[in-house]
Amino acid sequence: MAFGSFSEFLAALERAGELRRIAIPVATELEITEFADREMKSPGGGKALLFEKPTIGGKPSAFPLAINTMGSAKRMAAALQVGEVEELAHQMQLILKAKPPTSMKEGWTLLKQGVDLLHARPKRVKDGPCKEVIEKDFSLDDLPILKCWPKDGGRFITLPNVHTKDPDTGERNVGVYRMQIYDGRTTGMHWQVHKVGARHGKRYYERGERMPVAVCLGGDPAYTFAATAPLPDGLDEILFAGFVRKKSVELVRCETVDLEVPADADFVLEGYVQPGETRPEGPFGDHTGFYTGVDPYPVFHLTALTRRKDAVYPATIVGIPPMEDFYIGDASVRIFLPVFRMNFPEIVDMALPPEGVFHNLVFVSIRKQYPYQAYKIMHGLWGMGQMMFSKYIVVVDEDCDVHNTSEVLFRLCANTDPQRDTTFIKNPCDSLDHGPSLPNIGSHMGIDATRKLPGEGYLRGWPELLKMDDPVKARVDALRKQLER
Repeated sequence: MAFGSFSEFLAALERAGELRRIAIPVATELEITEFADREMKSPGGGKALLFEKPTIGGKPSAFPLAINTMGSAKRMAAALQVGEVEELAHQMQLILKAKPPTSMKEGWTLLKQGVDLLHARPKRVKDGPCKEVIEKDFSLDDLPILKCWPKDGGRFITLPNVHTKDPDTGERNVGVYRMQIYDGRTTGMHWQVHKVGARHGKRYYERGERMPVAVCLGGDPAYTFAATAPLPDGLDEILFAGFVRKKSVELVRCETVDLEVPADADFVLEGYVQPGETRPEGPFGDHTGFYTGVDPYPVFHLTALTRRKDAVYPATIVGIPPMEDFYIGDASVRIFLPVFRMNFPEIVDMALPPEGVFHNLVFVSIRKQYPYQAYKIMHGLWGMGQMMFSKYIVVVDEDCDVHNTSEVLFRLCANTDPQRDTTFIKNPCDSLDHGPSLPNIGSHMGIDATRKLPGEGYLRGWPELLKMDDPVKARVDALRKQLER
């Protein structure tokens, strides 16, 4: 069954031995980050942490804070209510195979049809737990919002689900955009130029209208996963969340803005963005492992706060990997692998290693059949949504385990001639990437680390990879078992 609240999810983690309670006071300024960073970098991602007594400026907060709740393969699967993330990938594959698609558009049409069949269409309700307390006279200073790193520009909401809609079509979007606290009623809204939220804002600016925005915190973790998933334009995150949780999302209308939000959220921050109004935002210790600088971003003005009586504040931190975001990103790759295979049937597997800080480095294995097939895959992936940000794509043969970085690097070093087997393109870049000379655009590199076929400029016979005979391996396995007795 879907989680009815964020607290239900935390209780499930505790029953599974995946949650550690911190009963002593810990400061939201830097100390919780240090606690969480050590936990995230422990073997297997450590445990989820529930800080029962977070303090703000030395004063106790009225709300507990949970962090690292999806920071392991086991907890990521628990958040999605499956034994392993691959179970959702299998369901995705079944939906996409309902009828052989002839294009990406047809494939996603089938996916949306499948979501409907799985009762994922949202359901509107008149009231919900997120309205147990309605406050129009409040301050964000009362929430246990983190100052994550020493040189951050202030406190940041790090795990918000930001709800917006297109003013022309009414099409909804949910994204995760960090929010710097300016004062008790205003924040930054860090949606980058490539994001759908920014596109919606542009339409309101062109119409000369305020943009309604609602920010949800907590609730079923499937909402946060859906908000971070690399969905194509037109696929509703709320529909996808319903597919993930196998239950319709109940939506309730906000108090002060014309938007609908999940009724089981822990907190809902209602407000607006005035198109054209910006303020300096940053610095922020980011997923790149470095501080991102100060840039102008839209300002979010709060008009109301609604919440559960027993609300728990969810947070995450980003920084030098490995961090919690690696497990969220890896789950996205696993679940959406059938979509990539639908367009490129030769793809065997994909991985985004943690050193690539989410999308800078992609390993992909293929069943190679003809010359330059690896380049087809590189350029195809760069053309698919957020894959455009992939700074490096390394293509290897199907017998290489892309989840074993050592094995991929071995193939890269052994199978390539740097001049022959690399290609460079110009492409959009992540706005947070400090490497390129200009913001938002730079060069990307593709590396063909596959075996070379006739027609690829290789004039010698390709050597055979060392491999022991299977009968010998079986005999040695038996001998080793004798030694262990």
